[in-house]
Amino acid sequence: MFNVMPIPAFNDNYIWALTVPGSDEVAVVDPGDANVVNQFLKENNLQLTTILITHHHHDHTGGVSQLCDEHSVIVYGPANSPFEGITHKLTDGDQISLMRLTLNIREVPGHTLDHISYYLAGEQPQLFCGDTLFLAGCGRLFEGNAEQMHRAMEYFRHLPDSTQIYCTHEYSLANLAFAAAVEPANKHIKEAIEHCAQLRESGQPTLPTNIATEKQINPFLRCSEAPVRQSAEQFAGSQLTSEVAIFATIREWKNQF
Repeated sequence: MFNVMPIPAFNDNYIWALTVPGSDEVAVVDPGDANVVNQFLKENNLQLTTILITHHHHDHTGGVSQLCDEHSVIVYGPANSPFEGITHKLTDGDQISLMRLTLNIREVPGHTLDHISYYLAGEQPQLFCGDTLFLAGCGRLFEGNAEQMHRAMEYFRHLPDSTQIYCTHEYSLANLAFAAAVEPANKHIKEAIEHCAQLRESGQPTLPTNIATEKQINPFLRCSEAPVRQSAEQFAGSQLTSEVAIFATIREWKNQF
C-alpha cells in the first residue's frame, strides 16, 4: 500500500501525496496548487515524479503546469479530458505501475464526463476518487447525469469493505448533516458526526473513510434501503420506481439543502 499524506490546499481541498517506504519518490493526486506541493516536497525532502489527475476542474489541475516546469514528472489523467497537461492518457480498464504498485483505472463520469478513479487492490485497498465519492456524499452532477453517477456509486459499493477512500474535499460534516436529514434514525450517522466533529476540532482531516463505513452512512450508496427511499419519495412528492430515480432525487435534494 501507499503511505498517503494530505497536503491541504485552498479552503477545503486535499492534494494526496503518495510514497512507499525506502524511496524519496512521491506522486501527488490532483495538485490544484503548486506552491503547497513544493513546500511539502521541501519539508519532507522528497522528489516529485508523478501526477495523477482525476478530472479537469481547475482546483484539481491548476498547479500542474508549474510543477511540470520545475520537476521531471509524468502526468496521468483521463484520455477524454479537456485539460491539456496530461502526458499519459488513461481509459477504463487501464492499469499503471506506480512505485512498483499497480493502480486500476475506472471511468466514473457524473461529476464531469472525464472523471476517472485510481484503485490499488491488495491486503489494504486504496481508492483515489477525486470528486465522485465523498464521506457521506457524492459530487454534484455538473456534466454527467444521475444514471452515470449511480453506476459509479455501484462500482464503489462493491469494492472491498476495507478499501480506504481518499476523496479531494473536506465536505464531511456538511454531508453528514444532509445524511442525517435523509435518515434521522440512523445511529451510524450520528456516531460519524461526533467522530468527524472531534477530528475537525483538533485540526485533523476526516479522511480517509472506508467502504464499510460509507455503506452505513452515505445515502448515495444506500438507495436500496427503505428509509432512504421513503425520504426521497417524501421529498419528491411521488413514488419512485428505481434506484436511479431515488439517487437523482436525493442528489437534487442535496443541491438545495
